[in-house]
Amino acid sequence: QVRLVESGGGLVQAGGSLRLSCKASGTIIRIDDMGWYRQAPGKERELVAAITSGGSTNYADSVKGRFTASRDNAKRAVYLQMNSLKPEDTAVYYCYAADDGIYWGQGTQVTVSS
Repeated sequence: QVRLVESGGGLVQAGGSLRLSCKASGTIIRIDDMGWYRQAPGKERELVAAITSGGSTNYADSVKGRFTASRDNAKRAVYLQMNSLKPEDTAVYYCYAADDGIYWGQGTQVTVSS
């Protein structure tokens, strides 16, 4: 069974920064893509950032230039550095890891006050 554990969410003022972390454990042979989705109240879950095992990244237009995804393959970890946060970034952030299936973390709340 694969488990993803996130940390690093919290409350921050607009313009501030947060760093999210997510580590995978359990029986997973390889991890292809890892990344982050978010879901704000009343909205659908949306992709924030994805990063391949080779380090190629893909970002939502709304976070380009502000968020940076990175990963440590040896630790089976993925990170999300979030800078210049805006109130509209407020959401529950979920990390994921994909091999032949997709696995999800439990979510971590990020709240940005104006």
